[in-house]
Amino acid sequence: MDARWSPDSWRRAEARQMPAWPDPARAAAVEAELRSFPPLVFAGEARALTERLAQVAEGRAFLLQGGDCAESFAEFHPNTIRDTFRVILQMAVVLTFGSHMPVVKVGRMAGQFAKPRSSPTEEQGGISLPSYRGDIVNDIAFDPVARVPDPERQKRAYMQAAATLNLLRAFAQGGYANLHQVHRWNLDFMGRSPWARRYAEVADRIGEALAFMEACGVSPETTPQLQGTEFYTSHEALLLGFEEALTRQDSLTGEWYDTSAHMLWIGDRTRFPGSAHVEFLRGVQNPIGIKLGPSATPDELLYLLDVLNPANRPGRVTLITRFGADRVERHLPPLVRAVVREGRCVVWSCDPMHGNTVKSASGLKTRPFERILAEVRQVFAVHRAEGTHPGGIHVEMTGQNVTECTGGAIAVTDEVLADRYHTHCDPRLNAAQALELAFLLAEELAAERRRSPAAAA
Repeated sequence: MDARWSPDSWRRAEARQMPAWPDPARAAAVEAELRSFPPLVFAGEARALTERLAQVAEGRAFLLQGGDCAESFAEFHPNTIRDTFRVILQMAVVLTFGSHMPVVKVGRMAGQFAKPRSSPTEEQGGISLPSYRGDIVNDIAFDPVARVPDPERQKRAYMQAAATLNLLRAFAQGGYANLHQVHRWNLDFMGRSPWARRYAEVADRIGEALAFMEACGVSPETTPQLQGTEFYTSHEALLLGFEEALTRQDSLTGEWYDTSAHMLWIGDRTRFPGSAHVEFLRGVQNPIGIKLGPSATPDELLYLLDVLNPANRPGRVTLITRFGADRVERHLPPLVRAVVREGRCVVWSCDPMHGNTVKSASGLKTRPFERILAEVRQVFAVHRAEGTHPGGIHVEMTGQNVTECTGGAIAVTDEVLADRYHTHCDPRLNAAQALELAFLLAEELAAERRRSPAAAA
């Protein structure tokens, strides 16, 4: 790649998974307008996240990244945001309690609107239309007018992201995330899960610890860490015109940051050599993720690390593996060995969702919880065998009582899958399944801690 970088240098590279705007001049006008909008996040926040992820890379913290498959305009509601945030808090408490490590919380929220597609068109009843590429591009309704890419939708996505961020900041710092609220974070339907009882036991023990600390003079009033929490946002940097428009030069350092989110990632379909998405992200200083599916090779991965993190800066790159439960043992070890051999500093995160998507008997896409859990366990086993540590989890989940992934303690079966199947794209874990996964992850992390007392110290 050309050593010279600018926010628009991606336009000279190959851009896949991008919409073909019917009126390029109109799209350019929208992007020009977006360039005048305020940043959604700030460079200092992105730098702080890089520092937290550096701790994850060193095995001193754990990354929890989760949220919607694709945010939608129709389901935008403060209760939806609150419930997903609440489940992430619950998961983080369980993981912290089990691992004795801080948990870095990153939401797939406030910007996860664009979606890559396996085909540019979709066919129903003999009619072929452009594929749905997320609400930031077109509408999910299978209608010729609705499926036309509309650049004006980018402005609505920006406004919704800004409102979501505003609410998330209020929740994180306004008292809602106070650890004394740990008992109140349950959702109504969670009471049916056996894991709700386990969570209540953890909450009781946390309450006892807080009471002891308060007696010793340590309270939310004297210790801000007990009163709020750090919460960061992320999305796939897919719509590069939108990302370029929100890329700003930091007045303190002179470096470029994409202010649409704290963390951005490159998808499995857009990480190829010569990719416009790689070219764009190599120049911004946000922490970035790289999705790695079965097609990823050690040489390709090392090339990407050379391009995206030539200084080998800790916390800069998170590798998000997504193989499928039956492919982890074949594909993950060569990548881990190459990274270790070359001395690269990365965060290893597991996406157990995308490689485990199947069709149910009713024809709906689903993800069996047992396969999700199997992939997580196999990833832990590989890292244990290779002498490295699994640093994070990346899940598509919601705080809503949906029935999209089968299995779990509250068994979602094929027969009830359609009852509350609301996703705009891929199936998500519901709150009960997400909490169950957190407990099972906590058990794995506790076992890792027992096996490696030096690392735990």
